[in-house]
Amino acid sequence: MARFEELNKSFINGEWTEGLSDRTYDILNPYDRSVVTTVRLATLAQLNEAFEVAKQAQKQWAKSTVEERREVLRKAAEYLKENHDEIVDILVRETGGTVLKGNVEHHLTMEFLEEAINYADEIYKIREVPDHIDGKVNHVHRLPLGVIASISPFNFPMNLSMRTIAPAIALGNSVVHKPDIQVGLSGGSIITKAFEYAGLPKGVLNLILTDLTEIGDGMLTNPISSLISFTGSSAVGRHIGKIAGENLKRVALELGGNSPFIVLSDADVDQAVNAAIFGKFIHQGQICMIVNRIIVHKDKHDEFVQKFVEKAKALPYGDPRDPKTVIGPLVNERQIEKALNNIQEAKREGATAVLEGTRIGNIVTPTVFTNVKNSMKIAQTELFAPIATIIKAETDEEAIAIANDTEYGLSSSIFTTDLEKGEKLGLEIESGMTHINDQTVNDSPIIPFGGCKASGLGRFGNPWIVEEFTQTKWVSVQTKYRQFPF
Repeated sequence: MARFEELNKSFINGEWTEGLSDRTYDILNPYDRSVVTTVRLATLAQLNEAFEVAKQAQKQWAKSTVEERREVLRKAAEYLKENHDEIVDILVRETGGTVLKGNVEHHLTMEFLEEAINYADEIYKIREVPDHIDGKVNHVHRLPLGVIASISPFNFPMNLSMRTIAPAIALGNSVVHKPDIQVGLSGGSIITKAFEYAGLPKGVLNLILTDLTEIGDGMLTNPISSLISFTGSSAVGRHIGKIAGENLKRVALELGGNSPFIVLSDADVDQAVNAAIFGKFIHQGQICMIVNRIIVHKDKHDEFVQKFVEKAKALPYGDPRDPKTVIGPLVNERQIEKALNNIQEAKREGATAVLEGTRIGNIVTPTVFTNVKNSMKIAQTELFAPIATIIKAETDEEAIAIANDTEYGLSSSIFTTDLEKGEKLGLEIESGMTHINDQTVNDSPIIPFGGCKASGLGRFGNPWIVEEFTQTKWVSVQTKYRQFPF
């Protein structure tokens, strides 16, 4: 049995390396606050060393063959597959997610890793472009980008780390990766162990287990990286974008969301309720593309509310290790306090709690608000908690207008029995993704995943990620000598 708790070190230049800080960090189980493992934090000097190592290693890795890259990816996948049960156990204990969520995350991680095998041959492809100059042959080459700085969040740490790490490695880049320290094992150590097992040359993947007190903006300002890949809040994304712009670095930013779930006048209410329950309450609502606002046409509103509350009230909560549990703990005390404060603020603003959640240990049970106005703080906040807001729309057109009245634009969904109308309206929603007759939480390695407005820049997924993580170079060959005017 794999003992992932022992992988509580950074990984620099192919070696598991103890942090040099005088500070340690206890990774806690969000459910009972028991210590999963203790990490001695890495320092800024160690981070800078990791970038230097990655720079040198990338030069050699860029010369690797397609088959060498594919074999590493295959063997890493083999390791994750063989250790499935132990990995899901760590995901449950470290993130507070349920067994279902752990299995979903492991599956998505495998999908992103296995899809990277398919496009490992995209670098060094040559495309010929005709020219009007006699004898000129234009070749367009796709080359590795260089060193990628990867920063991942606490909610789906393994999946959201792998969707940067796997394509980076597949396309001949090296990586310096910093997961959220709260989930350092599932967000970093396990993935790193898989690539070590796979024989990835030392220095191509470097893991830094640390926090901002130690390194500040070091992941952003180090001049070696060519791209910063970040998943997290829009506020931090803006900060990263500012620094990246000043340093002319590329960014791949997947940021916050305020995803609307729209129930039109002709929707099947039962199906809409089933989808909304899943899309709101999976992983206690701690997902960037979670259903954040439920916008229901007035003709369906009362029926929807009654059925939604009935289902939400019945969701089992408790120890996430119990396979029956749907609602587990929020990740830390700060998130719990934030959720409880949002509930109180919504009441002050005049929203009606038709189902009021309570704190039980580190769990906050579902809360459902009606009489919500889109201008209320509760409707304009990314809640990241099991709090549902239901907004009544007078018309289908107003529902779309309400959906767009937010700074965010990540995911969205529309329920209707008229699929043609649904897709047409879907194009009117200002978001990177819209799902007809489904909930908002969807991901896949073969779609253009990403948002607009304050929800981010860039797209993950094949083939879009190939463009993001490579550079294009034009080489022209003059086969006949040109005549010049002077």
